[in-house]
Amino acid sequence: MMTEIVDIPQALVDRWRRIPVPVIVDLAAECQIDIAIRPLCPAGQQPALFGRAVTARCAPPDFGAVLRAIGLMQKGDVLLIDAAGIAEWAMVGDVLGGHLHRIGAAGIVCDGAVRDTGALAGMSGLSVYSRHINPRGPVGIAGTEVNRPVTIGGCVVNPRDLIIGDDDGLAVLNATHAAALIDKAEAKLVLEAEWTRRLGADEPIGQIFGL
Repeated sequence: MMTEIVDIPQALVDRWRRIPVPVIVDLAAECQIDIAIRPLCPAGQQPALFGRAVTARCAPPDFGAVLRAIGLMQKGDVLLIDAAGIAEWAMVGDVLGGHLHRIGAAGIVCDGAVRDTGALAGMSGLSVYSRHINPRGPVGIAGTEVNRPVTIGGCVVNPRDLIIGDDDGLAVLNATHAAALIDKAEAKLVLEAEWTRRLGADEPIGQIFGL
């Protein structure tokens, strides 16, 4: 049975591009992907991640679903790999990562392991997050579960959900959350800018925050 894909309108996606992960998870903790799935690069060096999900569910050491999912990816997409958190086999490395970089994919999020991390980290603009790192590669290409709902870091991720990542972590927005939260997220940015302005003007902190 095919999964119904509920897309997020592009105009709404564009509004989310300015919103950082901390604002999203302050508003909706259920959108936060497990913080154990970490950015590959140190803070200040991790490329921002922003794109629509293409999903693969694997049964390591089999990575067939990853190969099939990569065949569906387009520029700006994010590969979401549900490897059930298993650390023993990497599901992607520099060969597949290099292909994704070449076609302009936004990034990779792996709830499992990746390898060839030095090469992946050097692929400018490709943002990689992973729960584990392991040099041992996958075996088997029978898996076929692609573009169905998966679980990544405790969150259900549907095909075409919006994936946002920064130095602090990851968030996922389905169509419902994207529509319901955007006004609040933009208002939070305005409020934080106002706090910053008032702190810069040396207003008493108790007055600013209503202590």
